[in-house]
Amino acid sequence: MLVHPKFDPVAFHIWEWPIHWYGLMYLAAFGLFLWLGNRVVSRPWNAARGWVRRDIDDLLFYGVLGVVLGGRLGYVFFYKPGDFLKNPLEILQVWHGGMSFHGGLLGVIVAMAIFAWRRGFKFLEVGDIVAPCVPTGLATGRLGNFINGELWGRPADPSLPWAMIFPQAHDGGIPRHPSQLYQFLGEGLLLFIVLWLFARKPRPMAAVSGLFLLGYGVTRFVAEYFREPDDFLGLRALGWSQGQWLSVPMIVGGALMMAWAYRRAARLAAA
Repeated sequence: MLVHPKFDPVAFHIWEWPIHWYGLMYLAAFGLFLWLGNRVVSRPWNAARGWVRRDIDDLLFYGVLGVVLGGRLGYVFFYKPGDFLKNPLEILQVWHGGMSFHGGLLGVIVAMAIFAWRRGFKFLEVGDIVAPCVPTGLATGRLGNFINGELWGRPADPSLPWAMIFPQAHDGGIPRHPSQLYQFLGEGLLLFIVLWLFARKPRPMAAVSGLFLLGYGVTRFVAEYFREPDDFLGLRALGWSQGQWLSVPMIVGGALMMAWAYRRAARLAAA
């Protein structure tokens, strides 16, 4: 049976300023977005639509604001609205933790809409550029969760070779699923490979975005069966977690978006 090594959350210091691993994971995510985004816009069909590398720089700026603001507000409203209503100043105390992917996604959607409006691009076209570059950021985020020893998994059979004890859980040494690594592999690496290969050829507008929503929704829904539900929420209706219920609209919306994209492309080809 494995035991989480309880990494020091501080990677190193610059003079007296602590540099946390989780911050480095965010930095890696933004760097990967720039590198991958530049490759995406350099593809002939995207360059022909007027995309240039400077657009990726600007998208990153908008995206960072969307991730931080949306992620924090999503956590506030999706997970602890009552607690933050009692102490609204704690909303600003992001150093205490508390970010929501689904809230961050909504924040990024708003950021993309503003970018598309200001630059004259179609919103769904912007989504197709961004989508293949997102899973690597999700992967680095899950690595950050694992290093911090947070968001651990549900109890696992002790005979499972990779079952892990998380001392941070203060649960008496119960072996658990390292669900952070499951999410790293699923919504991170696997989803990246699928999207990157899919987007290597011209696709109907909104197809890549739809596949991202569908793929993330499915991988997150499955991973939630191994992830310990938030203790202040527990399981909801049907025995599903809050994360699963928030993933259902993504699965349905992604499937509908892909169907719409290909039907629209067929109508345009027949016209």
